[in-house]
Amino acid sequence: MYGLTIPVICASYDVVVVGGGAAGMMAAGTAASRGKRVLLIERNEKPGKKIYITGKGRCNVTNASDLNAYMRNIPTNPRFLYSALSRFFNNDLIALLDDMGVPTKIERGNRVFPASDKSSDIIKGLYRYVEQNGADVWFNTRVKDIMAENNAVKGVELYDGRLVEATSVILATGGLSYPTTGSTGDGYTMAERLGHTIKPLMPSLVPLDIVEDWVKSLQGLSLKNVKLSAYAGGKRFFEEQGEMLFTHFGISGPLVLTLSRYMLDHNVTDIEIVLDLKPALTLQQLDERIRRDFSKYNNKQFKNSLGDLLPQKLIPVIVELSHIEQDKPVNQITKEERRNLVEMLKELKMHVLGLRSFKEAVITHGGVDVREIDPKTMESKLVKGLYFAGEIIDVDALTGGYNLQIAFSTGYLAGASC
Repeated sequence: MYGLTIPVICASYDVVVVGGGAAGMMAAGTAASRGKRVLLIERNEKPGKKIYITGKGRCNVTNASDLNAYMRNIPTNPRFLYSALSRFFNNDLIALLDDMGVPTKIERGNRVFPASDKSSDIIKGLYRYVEQNGADVWFNTRVKDIMAENNAVKGVELYDGRLVEATSVILATGGLSYPTTGSTGDGYTMAERLGHTIKPLMPSLVPLDIVEDWVKSLQGLSLKNVKLSAYAGGKRFFEEQGEMLFTHFGISGPLVLTLSRYMLDHNVTDIEIVLDLKPALTLQQLDERIRRDFSKYNNKQFKNSLGDLLPQKLIPVIVELSHIEQDKPVNQITKEERRNLVEMLKELKMHVLGLRSFKEAVITHGGVDVREIDPKTMESKLVKGLYFAGEIIDVDALTGGYNLQIAFSTGYLAGASC
């Protein structure tokens, strides 16, 4: 018996919320607003670390589109989220933030941002919601496990051995994306110990490593109004127009992040990406455009004839890939060479080496199986008093504010139901 440490019950609450991100703060504030005694536990020294870096520090907090648009932009288990989104939607979030002193604005694509363009204001507003409703908050505190007995929650055990009693626990620990913010997968482990199925975890909305070396030489080049298509086994599974960015490892940007989600349904290394640099022009129109440019620069070398058509950084790559001698006078380029150039500009091919890691992923694909969660309450079907909110659940959406709204909606529903 010597040396045996008896765990100490240090506190007792109605609800313990594990994780102080978007879903956790919403859950804690909502539960506390109902008169529940609530404790929010956050492993970091402050709340909302992942919110802070979203939208390049501006925080695309939600999307102002209707529910049908949301369903189209949620590739993974959209129907599961119907109740949560219906109960607490974008207009409710915008009103709540306004009440908390954080006005918002709508930008292109119905993306909603704080009027100040500061993600820190969103965090302050959410934390104000937690504090004003009287929830307690413990920072620099890490939950080791969830205590349960007879398939019912009893509380949580902390890493220092202390126990916190509670009749409800809301797991809002996030996924695996951006692990430096504290998302290291603890919640999956806890849920699995209690019998929950964890769907395979993969980085989503993530940049891509590309095989071709010419891609890396374009590092820093951003292209707008281009079209990306992707093929697996010769069949096209993705086609969209927008903005992309070349990096030192491959490609990134909004188009690429969206593509990465649809790649998860295929063998990544079998995928061929086709870039159309001039989607607004047909092959014939582009050929006519190039003929006009060649006529304009009739006496110039090929390498000096493309400045009106392409960004300067892209020209040496296109010249090399075209197999037309760079010093060849434009007036000596053959019809066949010009046709090949046109086709290449419309179908510039790349091959995927792999996805970048969770360190660069916006969201985690996979998580707690939705079949084991009541969609009307976010309560576990296996353990009474256990609730889930946010990225830990096997739901994920495309870019545009949809993922944060999912976190807020599921957090609200869990907080309103516990």
